[in-house]
Amino acid sequence: MRIVVAEDLYLLRDGMVRLLEAYGHEVVATAATGPETLEALLHWRHDVAVVDVRMPPTQSDEGLKAAIAARREIPGLPILILSQHVQQLYARELLADGAGGIGYFLKDSVFDADQFIDALERVAKGGTAVDPVVIAKLLSSGPSNRRLAKLTEREMDVLGLMAEGLSNQAICKRLFLSESAISKYTTSLFGKLGINDDQSGNRRVLAVLTYLNRPA
Repeated sequence: MRIVVAEDLYLLRDGMVRLLEAYGHEVVATAATGPETLEALLHWRHDVAVVDVRMPPTQSDEGLKAAIAARREIPGLPILILSQHVQQLYARELLADGAGGIGYFLKDSVFDADQFIDALERVAKGGTAVDPVVIAKLLSSGPSNRRLAKLTEREMDVLGLMAEGLSNQAICKRLFLSESAISKYTTSLFGKLGINDDQSGNRRVLAVLTYLNRPA
């Protein structure tokens, strides 16, 4: 994969570059500020980008803003956002366009190299990848709207793994269920969430949006 890395901390940026190259990927550009990030995202023909939320000059959410702005210009532009802490709002804003090709991971998860690379590959292919720690945090607060309250415990399990970005095949392995069973659960939860076959947008992304308590 051709990858853009946007991170203001030199050691972490350099570490990610070395990690990605060790896995056989090419880092085509790096950025250390919000403006540099937006320029790199729009200029380079990359397969996926890794972008830190907090970057200069404000050290607030410059990276997130750059990612959202770039995806407005190039819908579906694959980006994996890194954050120091779980922020439900970040995940909501990233998924709001329903286009897929987006991920939200905690910086600590970068140290699990296989998980990090797997997430990048899913995002590059147009899927979603949300850190399991983020999902666990959201699950701990319980269903927060009436549509989610309709789901069974097993359907919530399936939706949580779907939010991580896992395919039906991967979900069935995690839950020790058959693919036909997972297919039935996903069909059921889509119906309960009011997400129809003919609805525009990625149905899995729309389901995750509901999971994150933001109307699709």
